[in-house]
Order: sequence, then structure tokens, then C-alpha cells
Amino acid sequence: MNQTKSAMITICGRPNVGKSTLTNALVGEKVAIVSPKPQTTRNRITAIVNRGSTQFVLMDTPGFHRPRTKLGDYMVSVVRESVADVDLVLLMVEPIPSIGPQEESLIARIEEQQLPAVLVINKIDSIEKEKLLEVMAVYSRRHGFDAILPISAKTGEGLDELLYEMEKAAAEGPHFFPDDMITDQPERQICAELIREKLLRNLEKEIPHGTAVEITKFSERENGIVDIEATVYCEKDSHKGIIIGKKGAMLKKIGEQARTDMEAFLGTKVNLQTWVKVKESWRDSLAQLRNFGYTD
Repeated sequence: MNQTKSAMITICGRPNVGKSTLTNALVGEKVAIVSPKPQTTRNRITAIVNRGSTQFVLMDTPGFHRPRTKLGDYMVSVVRESVADVDLVLLMVEPIPSIGPQEESLIARIEEQQLPAVLVINKIDSIEKEKLLEVMAVYSRRHGFDAILPISAKTGEGLDELLYEMEKAAAEGPHFFPDDMITDQPERQICAELIREKLLRNLEKEIPHGTAVEITKFSERENGIVDIEATVYCEKDSHKGIIIGKKGAMLKKIGEQARTDMEAFLGTKVNLQTWVKVKESWRDSLAQLRNFGYTD
């Protein structure tokens, strides 16, 4: 029997760099929500990838940014804690030949913790190859990364090379999770996140960032259909009207899109009911943040 190996790996970077897209691509299933808006991920999401006898435990973190609310403070503290006591850090960056303050802070954290790190340059499908060499040169002068890998999380280019580098970080020992598990998130939490993803994708400007989703009912019938009831919380009455939309059209659209993803994830029919309530300034209330699970 093969000796099993495992590695704990943190994926970090600025908001909207593609961390969740990479996580989903490596897992082969959607475990982290994705949207074009920054700060989509709020909690640390643990995803499990099994390749042969090796298990990789990936921690997809929120984007590292300058916080403006207590929720923002929490998200940044999650990143700081994640860049510690791991076997490997994947620092994911845009293909830009300069190092921004977020990347500088994360490199300093990697150095402070003396962690092995691979620089992952994402979105290489969007630039010319000559530009890529400039990006690699700038980062290699700044820090002695174990490897610098250009990838496209969207198309899958470079992922085999990335898995090869991740394999180098794995140590002999038991797997942390059962081999058929792909995430440590409860099903109801993933369903809440799928609704939040649709809010982010369908609503404009700041409104979706002021929303939280709570699953108030999650039960399975004898015939396998899952009944889910969800409450969407927003910060203003005016936002509530926008989320519901004219004659309920927007909420219906969000619900239909979320239900399609839930059915794909759960592998069964879903009966989804959604409501919208106002909780003013919940992002700056520690009690509310605890209530929605955004606390250590």
C-alpha cells in the first residue's frame, strides 16, 4: 500500500485575483463562490483535493484589502492567520510588472513566518508573453520564491505544473479528511453562499456587499427533494426594494439561479423560498457578525 502524504496550503492575494476560481478548478467542483466583484469570499474556505495518495488541504482566503468595516477587519484577520503554520503559501497575483501594497504586505508576512511560497501569476490568457517576463523579473528580485508559475485558473493552463509544485510540499503522513470529502463547509453554508454569489452577480455597486444570507430551514423529504428557506439581510429599506425588484422579479431571478446551482451541488431537486429583511449597519455590529458566522 502506498504511503499517504498531505499538505496544508494557503491561497492568498488581493481581492478578485482569482483565488476562488483556482480553488474550484483544482477541486473539480464549485466549493467557493465566484463573481467579478472584489471581496466575494468572506470566510476562509477549506477545500480538499486528492491526487493519488496525496491529499492537499487548500485554504481559500478573502482578498487582502484595507478594511472599512468590522466585517472587513475580520476578513483581513482571516488572511493573516491563514499565512502561518502551513506547508506552502500560494501567493496569487495579477500579471502586472509592479508590486502593490497588498502583495508587499503578504510577502512580508511570508518572510516573517519563514514559509515556503510559490508565486502564481494568474490571468496569463489576458497578456502577451513578453509582459509576463517583466512580471516574473520584478517578483523574483523581491523574494526568493520556491517557484514562479504563470497560470490561467479560468482555462486550466499551468495547473499541472502547479500541482507538481504542491506535491513537493507534501509530507508523509495520514490524510486530514476522508478521501470523498471536497470541503469542510456544511451543505447549508454552501447553499447560503450560492445565494450570495447571485446577489453579487445581479446587483450593482455597493448593495450586494451589504448583504448576508441565513438558511433558516434545510430539510430533506422522503422522496429526496430538499426544502430550503433563506433570509437575505440588507442594510437599508431602499436596498430591500432593489433586491426584491419590480413585482419580485429580481428576487425571483436570484432564487432561480441559486436553485440551479444548489441542485447541481446537492444532486437532487430543491424547493427554495427566499425572503428579504433589513438589518441596518450589520457589517459594523460584532453581535450581527457573530450571528452570521463571521467571527473567530
